[in-house]
Amino acid sequence: TTRLEWLRAEIRRHDRLYYVLDNPEITDAEYDRLYRELQDLEAAHPELVTQDSPTQRVSGEPLAAFGQVEHREAMLSLANARNEQELLAWYARTLRLLEQAGAREDALTCVVEPKIDGLAVSLLYENGVLVSGATRGNGVVGEDVTQNLRTINSVPLSFSGDGAVPSSIEVRGEVYLPLSAFERLNEQRVASGEATFANPRNAAAGSLRQLDPRVTASRPLAVWFYAVGAAEGIGWRTHWELLEWLAARGFRINPHVKRVGTGDEITRACREWEERRSALDYDIDGAVVKVDDRQLQD
Repeated sequence: TTRLEWLRAEIRRHDRLYYVLDNPEITDAEYDRLYRELQDLEAAHPELVTQDSPTQRVSGEPLAAFGQVEHREAMLSLANARNEQELLAWYARTLRLLEQAGAREDALTCVVEPKIDGLAVSLLYENGVLVSGATRGNGVVGEDVTQNLRTINSVPLSFSGDGAVPSSIEVRGEVYLPLSAFERLNEQRVASGEATFANPRNAAAGSLRQLDPRVTASRPLAVWFYAVGAAEGIGWRTHWELLEWLAARGFRINPHVKRVGTGDEITRACREWEERRSALDYDIDGAVVKVDDRQLQD
């Protein structure tokens, strides 16, 4: 079992380096050797296979239909600001509300993130192990796509880290298809005489909503994480602290996320997203501005 546990931990570490941090340490061939050794050991000792083993990403028979999942905390939609004037008007309104609530003016630090053009999902972890995952749906009830989310290499099947592991936590993110992967996928579909996908978002949605998880596993989906829903046994003072906590536990956080302190800095950070948009390997349809202090956010 010691070798088995070492292999699992080592493969998880390399998965994180490759899929989350984009900084691999070993060659694909070396990785394959570790993975095959783990497969062989688990085949010889099936009683030692665990739900969060790297070999268990693709498991289960095709489903007849998706079940439904009620989110423990609703996945709310965002308000829109179409231009800088509307954004600054929101900022001024928020400042006024905070003043009325007796909060300090300097408390209005914000976090600016990309609005990924993909499919929002919520993953439920209990005692650090992934137990279910669902699409946003109508914000209250989504489709159970657990088997498919498990096939995405940047989705941690389990996590640990410093401090207590929360008894349960909903981690929110956006599943998407990288643009380079989208082009490759369409080329393959043309070669095999299949209809091409219209855009990466449709391709991601279609891939995640396959009844056979093996089809989803064959599609190179990725995910950025950006929030949590209901969480028991843990709390964070700010959204920034929460993102740091997620990153330290292997959740993939966008590297360009920024914390800013004034209305001017917010509009500048949004403009930066506009400027870098054409160089990104994923589609965005805007930037998201969040009040950093979680109590004020509520």
